[in-house]
Amino acid sequence: MNAIDANFSLSANAAQPLDDTQSRPDDRHLPIQRVGIRALRHPVRVANVAGEPQATVATFSMYVGLPEHVKGTHMSRFAQLLEDGLDVMTPASFFALSQVMQARLEANSSYLEMRFPYFRKKKAPVSGVESLLDADVAFIVDAPLNEAVKLFIEVVAPVTSLCPCSKRISDYGAHNQRSHITIRAEAAPELTIDALIEIAETEASSELYGVLKRVDEKFVTERAYDNPKFVEDLVRDIALACARNERIGEFLVASENFESIHNHSAYAELYGRGKLPSTKSD
Repeated sequence: MNAIDANFSLSANAAQPLDDTQSRPDDRHLPIQRVGIRALRHPVRVANVAGEPQATVATFSMYVGLPEHVKGTHMSRFAQLLEDGLDVMTPASFFALSQVMQARLEANSSYLEMRFPYFRKKKAPVSGVESLLDADVAFIVDAPLNEAVKLFIEVVAPVTSLCPCSKRISDYGAHNQRSHITIRAEAAPELTIDALIEIAETEASSELYGVLKRVDEKFVTERAYDNPKFVEDLVRDIALACARNERIGEFLVASENFESIHNHSAYAELYGRGKLPSTKSD
């Protein structure tokens, strides 16, 4: 075969439609609740509390339900959804993205998750010096088959906790530790990341700052000493604050205290329900 014949043969093969194997029927009669892609990192912009875009990198998990008669889903469509361009992410725009994903994949159920670092500019309590402090955040939309579609916001906020027992029994001082507060809240689209972080910081012994001068260090140390809390106190107080918030429905509150006098953490977890009404999918 000469070069002209070879090129003609390749062109003819390219013109033939490729077999769409994943669209073939499947005879095992087993539906799959979640199938898709995970651990996909992609640059995004997330709106801060003032509505301004903040650049970050998010890790996506993107799944749909697969009916029992379908062999496979369209994997490339998940990544293409992100490549087509994203709006500035808010809880509302993320919820809309999940609906587009489910429609594009021709699915009757879906799960979309986006995890990313989020930065806030904070002023030290006395000196007023500004610095950035990060928190781990996730947006999640879960749309199970024939069940309510729910939007969740999850934050992991670093705070300070001081031990009431140590304060009570010690002649001077008390041991304290850095704690990670997790709040996973079923959210109205108007609920903000900052609102959840502020709940955690308000109910802690003290909040954290990126930069502190000596006058600030004195302030936060004494504030924590005047506001001691066990890990149990933290989750109960935060749960009560979540229950009072009209933009929060179901919630999980957890606290991990990285103990300063033990080689282990203290941990507590609490589930509750706020005032957000339930909604059913169409």
